[in-house]
Amino acid sequence: MKNILLTSALALGAVSAASAQQAIATPKFGDNWSAGIKAGVTTPMKGHAFFGSMRPVLGLDVNKKITPTFKVGAEGLFAINTSRVRGPHSTTAFDDQYVGAYGAVNLFNLFGGYPGYTRPFDMEVQAGAGWGHRYETAIKDINYFGTKFGLNLNFNVSDNVTVSVSPSFIWNMTGSPVAQSTASYSRSRANFNLMAGVNYNFGGNGFKVVEPLNQAEIDALNAEINNLRGSLDNKDAENARLKAQAGQLANELDQCRKQGPKVVKEVKNNLESVRYVFFKLGSSAIGADQQPNVEMIAAYLNNHPNSKVVIKGYASKDGPEDVNIRLANQRAQSVKDALMKRYKIPASRITAEGNGIGEMFEEESWNRVAICILEAK
Repeated sequence: MKNILLTSALALGAVSAASAQQAIATPKFGDNWSAGIKAGVTTPMKGHAFFGSMRPVLGLDVNKKITPTFKVGAEGLFAINTSRVRGPHSTTAFDDQYVGAYGAVNLFNLFGGYPGYTRPFDMEVQAGAGWGHRYETAIKDINYFGTKFGLNLNFNVSDNVTVSVSPSFIWNMTGSPVAQSTASYSRSRANFNLMAGVNYNFGGNGFKVVEPLNQAEIDALNAEINNLRGSLDNKDAENARLKAQAGQLANELDQCRKQGPKVVKEVKNNLESVRYVFFKLGSSAIGADQQPNVEMIAAYLNNHPNSKVVIKGYASKDGPEDVNIRLANQRAQSVKDALMKRYKIPASRITAEGNGIGEMFEEESWNRVAICILEAK
């Protein structure tokens, strides 16, 4: 028994280390609260007939998950009096009760890692301590300090409903009715319990796995912020230049109106065209404003079954070189994945490659791009 308790203590000590290996979003205080009811049987381990002294037991439970691996709670167990136990016994509806607090460790999440969702089945080891009270009629009621150890076999019907089967042991550590005695884990002072119950989660699953921040990308964003702050110092001159440019464009527009309409001869498409998909700083995700560009490429490929596309990914000079090379590859791959998954374009018609840092455009932010070259066959 000492080995069992030692193993439990080591498992509890490993909870913090296991949780630290994953990035979990901090849940709200109201998340992960559960309450439940349970019922089963209880019987003394020694000194009475195991099955002959067995009687029903009812329980209530309230708990909260502190991490995906560890939770704390409080419970109450009430044994129903069937008057089968020899000797002095209670004439009330209940002959024994246990009310205590406990901690429980999810073994699946401890050793297998938290997957980001509630598993259909998991197992917990539970240990706790509390107040025991034995109702008597012929002699004085007995109060004792009790400890509990058990397992919870959890069948998670949904994120909110869990059905559990829980075998456990409760030890009378006081050794009552003797006033003073040495506490020990003895079969003669233990009760075996086997219970089944239903718990309802009121707060929802507040544990969300998040991607850890990339320090290199953060540094690149900070550099971009500093660049933007520097550009604010020249905003007055830039505004004056833009106003002058707007005036010049207005004059050119007036001249075009005076010249009247011109007939423009349409030139037949030579089936070789280029489309651009631009990206935000430090990102390889295709933004909503760039989705029409991807859709145009997909439409062309669908309309020309023999055509192919070459996607070349680029990055701007902002940030470390190795990060930019990786971003260039990821941007090309993002466009390829979108064409394949959303528009069902075969991979054999798509070539995607990262070309590192681009210097095609004077405007630096334009170099964060995937250039898509459509080729007709």
